[in-house]
Amino acid sequence: MARKAAAKADAYEAVFTALAHPARRHILMTLNFEGGKMTAGEIAALFRHAWPTTTRHLQVLEGAGLIAHERVGRERIYRIEKKKLGLARDWLAWFFKPTG
Repeated sequence: MARKAAAKADAYEAVFTALAHPARRHILMTLNFEGGKMTAGEIAALFRHAWPTTTRHLQVLEGAGLIAHERVGRERIYRIEKKKLGLARDWLAWFFKPTG
């Protein structure tokens, strides 16, 4: 039971750490508004920083379970994973529940 609680705490930490950076939030927002899927090149075109920086942001988001990718030919297509975003939504909703 303690292991399951620790895993959930780690999931929250990964999600909120990923959401902490404005570039990663920008990637998620753009993915959402573009229908939930974009190629790595389309995502990289959003930023002025170097490709390795974009790659690191994508890896953090993927490590937190907020995005996933599939290879189609030579391209990587990233998609948003809304289930993991639900962790953040549900945690924040706790603060808006009536008390007392």
